[in-house]
Amino acid sequence: MLETVVIVVHLLGALGVVALVLLQQGKGADAGASFGAGASGTVFGSQGSATFLSRVTGILAAVFFITSLGLAFFAKEKAEALSHVGLPDPAAVEVQQQKQAADDVPVLEEQKPAESAGDVPQAPEQK
Repeated sequence: MLETVVIVVHLLGALGVVALVLLQQGKGADAGASFGAGASGTVFGSQGSATFLSRVTGILAAVFFITSLGLAFFAKEKAEALSHVGLPDPAAVEVQQQKQAADDVPVLEEQKPAESAGDVPQAPEQK
């Protein structure tokens, strides 16, 4: 249950970071704003937008890193649980399966070894 919550928060954090990075203007966009290219028309003002979006991006990045560490912890716990079970050697499993396959082959009556000379089938006489 907790692992599912961490995965959901991780995915939402990753999508949020991607969206906020794409929303932010690059450093080269500031040169146009200094000549009056729409800086006064922004929602947060000329300086507030970068600060607000930068802070939210930083917070979401921190959440992403923390959830990454949490998911790594869960993966480590699962790997340790599997190592205590003790997985068999693949070569030994293959030999065992071959033995079982050889034992499961039905033997027909004609293929059984003869116990005495009288049990040996004779070739049909040719004319």
